[in-house]
Amino acid sequence: MRQDTFMHTLVEICIDDLDGALVAERAGADRVELCGNLVEGGTTPSIGLLTRVLDSVGRVGVQVMVRPRGGNFVNSASELSVMQADIRAIRRAATGTAVRVGLVLGVLTRDNHIDQTAMRRLIADAAELPVTFHKAFDEVFDLGAALEQLGELGVERVLTSGGQTTAIDGGGALRDLRQHGSAVRILAGGGVRAHNVAALVASTGVSEVHLRAQVASPLGTGTLATDFDTIRSVIGALAGPH
Repeated sequence: MRQDTFMHTLVEICIDDLDGALVAERAGADRVELCGNLVEGGTTPSIGLLTRVLDSVGRVGVQVMVRPRGGNFVNSASELSVMQADIRAIRRAATGTAVRVGLVLGVLTRDNHIDQTAMRRLIADAAELPVTFHKAFDEVFDLGAALEQLGELGVERVLTSGGQTTAIDGGGALRDLRQHGSAVRILAGGGVRAHNVAALVASTGVSEVHLRAQVASPLGTGTLATDFDTIRSVIGALAGPH
């Protein structure tokens, strides 16, 4: 694969605070996925956090998680109504900003299929904001059929490790999804690090990767902080000779 393919690979960093957004931008990331409560796999961030991030970044795109709780991806009618209200609030917060804002969400049925009815409602509320379907995608039984359904629904991107724990393990499925012919973009995530990202891109042909680049906070708070060096090492691995 040619070196320029790697150099155009977009890097998205999963974050849960304002400092994480600033570190990711300074390190050269292309986008951030803004979440709350990453201990639960990411939930909807507060409007205060979103507003401060949008006011503070200048170059990176901001993908906003819409997920009312941790746990599974089957949402009740009341949870869907909360998600719709959150989407409308995010749209209001994004009005007038020059930042590229998108939404990250996903709803499944109890038998692990895409909940197309719920997704239509949420996408309708998203209006002009592009939608990424998150890693709930990896829990469906037929990834190819699910990708087709999401394309028909108007989803722009899918975050996936190819149905496996890591993107490297799911590399074959990621390659198949990328070659599926769908207009939906494939964002590879799950265990992405500097030592494997070049091989992942080379073997699958994906043009976007996603990672959580956190380490123990140097402030001694017992929390995690987004790490500049981790992000730089991934970007460097993509830009280096192949």
